[in-house]
This record gives sequence, C-alpha cells and structure tokens, in this order.
Amino acid sequence: MNALQTRLTDWIDAHFDDEVGFLQAVVRIPTDTPPGNNAPHAEAVADMLEGAGWPVERHAVPAQQVIDYGLESITNLIVRRPYGADGPTLALNAHGDVVPPGEGWTHPPYGAVIEDGYLYGRAAAVSKSDFATYVFAVRALEALGAPLRGGVELHFTYDEEFGGLLGPGWLLEQGLTQPDYVIAAGFGYSIITAHNACLQLEVTVHGKAGHGAMPDTAVDALQAATRVLNAIYGDLPRLKTIKSGVPGIDSPTMLVGRIDGGTNTNVVPGKVVLKLDRRMIPEEDPVAVEAQVRALISDAVAGMPGIRLEVKRLLLSQALRPLPGAQPLVESLRRNAHTVLGEAIPAVGTPLYADARLYGERGIAAVLYGAGPRTVTEANAKKADERLALDDLRRATKVVALTLLDMLGVEAQPAVSR
Repeated sequence: MNALQTRLTDWIDAHFDDEVGFLQAVVRIPTDTPPGNNAPHAEAVADMLEGAGWPVERHAVPAQQVIDYGLESITNLIVRRPYGADGPTLALNAHGDVVPPGEGWTHPPYGAVIEDGYLYGRAAAVSKSDFATYVFAVRALEALGAPLRGGVELHFTYDEEFGGLLGPGWLLEQGLTQPDYVIAAGFGYSIITAHNACLQLEVTVHGKAGHGAMPDTAVDALQAATRVLNAIYGDLPRLKTIKSGVPGIDSPTMLVGRIDGGTNTNVVPGKVVLKLDRRMIPEEDPVAVEAQVRALISDAVAGMPGIRLEVKRLLLSQALRPLPGAQPLVESLRRNAHTVLGEAIPAVGTPLYADARLYGERGIAAVLYGAGPRTVTEANAKKADERLALDDLRRATKVVALTLLDMLGVEAQPAVSR
C-alpha cells in the first residue's frame, strides 16, 4: 500500500473501538419485520450521524402506503457527502429491518454482546453490520483531508425483508437519488455481482368444511392441497436440469415454506393456505415462470368437484444481473480485498436475493460487498445466535474505504457507469 492507503487503514484501526460501539448501538434497537415498526431505529441512527456532524435526510414513506404494504412505519435515510466536480456518485446501501429472532438464542438477540471476538445479535452479520462498515469507511476517507471528486451517499433503508419496494425502490421512484455506482450490504467475503429472482405465491385451496363423522357431506381442501404439494415437489427434478451460466448460481429451486389449514381434529378442512417460494436463475423470464407455476397448481386440482383455488402473488423480485459498467468497482474491490484479506476474492452470483436489484433495474451498476464471514452459514444469519467476527468488520471497512479512495480520489478516473 502507498502512504495514503496506509493512513486510511491506520485511521480505521485507531477508531475501531468507536466503530464497534456504533454497531452495538445499531443492533440493540429492535426492528423485527414483521411487524415492521422501523422508524424509531432510523431516527436513532440519524441522531447518531448528526451528532458526528453529518446532515441526514429523513424520508418517511406515507403511513397509509406502509400500512397497506403490511408494515407499521418506514423512514429511509440518505446522507449526502459531496466532494469535487467531475466524479461519480457512489451510494452505500444497508438495510435495518430484520427477521424476528425466533427461538434458541444463547445470547440476547438485541444485546450486542461481545464474546471471544464475536458480536452476537440479530442482523449483526446481515446487514446492520454494514451500517458501521460504510459509515466508518466514509469517515476514514474524509479524515485523510485528501482532494476527492464526485461524492458518496449513504442509503439506510428499512424494507429489504419485504422486497425493498418501500426502501431503495421508493427512494428511486421518488427521484431522491440516482447514483452511478452502488455497494450494497454483503453476505460474505465474495463480491456479489448477480443474484437470483424470487417469486412468492399464496395459494388458498377452498373446499367445504364438515363434521369428521360425515366426511361425505364435505369437500376436503387438504386432500386437494396435497395434490398441489405433490405437483410442486414433483417438478423439482426438472428444475435441477436447468443450469445457470453465472458462477455461484446453480439451478432454480421451489418449496412450500408455510401451510395453514383446518379448524379442529374432527372437522374436514374447508380451507388450506400454502405459501410457495420459487427462486429463478438470472437467465429465466419471471413472467413465463409465474405462468408455468400457476398452471402447475391449477392443473393439479383440475376436475376435483367443489374445489376452488385463489392464487395471490406476494412477491416478484427481479434478478440482479451483472452490468458492464460495474467493472471499475468490481476490480477495485477485488484488488483491495486481496490486499487486506491476503487471498483472491471472487466476483460471483448468489442464489439469495436482495434489494440491490432495484438499483440494477434502473441501469445503476450495483454489487454486494460488506462485513461478513467467509460464508453466510458461518454467521448463523437469520438463525439463533447470529454473530459477526469483529476482525471481519475491521477488514471489510478497510476494503470499502480503499475502494472509495480508488473511485473518488483525484488521481483515479474510473469510467462512470451511465
């Protein structure tokens, strides 16, 4: 590393205790989604950033829009850090909403307890960790006092678990931001340049309830739902034959993640509700896939007297596809990750999906990279005892800060992606 890069990483080391304290404060405020009352967390984060001297824009999504969406409150934050002229704007996006902790924790899920070099808590790894990564990477960059070009925006949003439409999607739709590049919260050491699409459907099978002693007077919705389940799982071998050309992504998947139905043991079920998740590789057409899945479900119960289906789309998340304009950003991240981590870091796809796709849909070069373990599994992400190795937080902050210096330093002239 040159002298300027060394000063940058030394600043991060000197202020790392402050960074850990900031992350602990971010983790300790619950943001379970559902129910999704996340405006208080945004307000607390905004107060912390304003206390450090950064103006913060609070963008509250209209209350009725949030309620209609199934959540309680959303305030998205933008912090704009303009530097010099003739440079790109690079946005750093992390989400503060989380899945509820669930059972099985041996550490308080909102305690942010540190033990044996790990910080434990819901979203410690994905993605409240990157609130800290991105804030302290930008602080380190600005502490250099070096001439910079372009600018940085911090986007802290609160709707990734529900698809992002009221998070980054809402900020983009309102015309509040249009960066040239985006680094979004990461899952691990790899640089993610593509991810799967996701279709989620709610399938309601209507029959007619009846007394268990007289089943012939009823229409068993569970019997029909079983046919739907058999059709869904019977399609899995075909899906395994479909292969993606994106490294890190294999085949489409499909599963039923939740089943609700019936009223009592001695009652023929009159209604059964299935919730289905179909992951699509980037090469698939979401419209065609949804039509195929709906036909699969409909055909499964065709000809069953008294059975009626309702199929409701819960989510249609598009894939994130690699954009040619992302190359300067990807190469900078790879180079700096190799320097900091001491190993070659691949740029690959992931079968997961994230709200980074919403930037990509608008032609904005977006990649996912941030604090995280080597793999998502190591972090217990979305499981009990989710944790982040503090050394990984330190390293990721250095990689992002060095990349910001590459992209925004006056001696660096990467091509703008648009």
